[in-house]
Amino acid sequence: SVDCSFSRGVCDWKQDADDDFDWNPADRDRGDGYYMAVPAFVGHKNDMGRLKLLLSDLKPKSSYCLIFSYRLAGERVGKLRVFLADKKPAPVWEQNKGKDERWRTGKIEIFQGTETTNSVTFESERGKGKTGEIGVDNVILISGLCPED
Repeated sequence: SVDCSFSRGVCDWKQDADDDFDWNPADRDRGDGYYMAVPAFVGHKNDMGRLKLLLSDLKPKSSYCLIFSYRLAGERVGKLRVFLADKKPAPVWEQNKGKDERWRTGKIEIFQGTETTNSVTFESERGKGKTGEIGVDNVILISGLCPED
């Protein structure tokens, strides 16, 4: 498995230059490293911020599982979407609000055909809310299918 976490990960993360705002590091409550976050008040409604994970060395004709922690905290905070570079422009994963402020786990299966996926994009869309944040952490890529819970 490949650890793409922000504090100690080995992966190549890039801010998108054509979006409306950047993701920023935020300290974890327990002080063990940081996660990437977008506060609810950044930008205007429907503005987007994209954080791209560049993937190299994925083998063709194989499957991978992208596992990550995410949190949508706050009233009407917006949406978090995940896109795969080689797919249609539709997101492969989307969440628009949390039942509570807790961190949850997202999983996405990445099937490699002859064309390999070379990036995964986490996109935050600003909602109407003024408080809270959208956060992503603990991004891990493992080979094979996603494990059952």
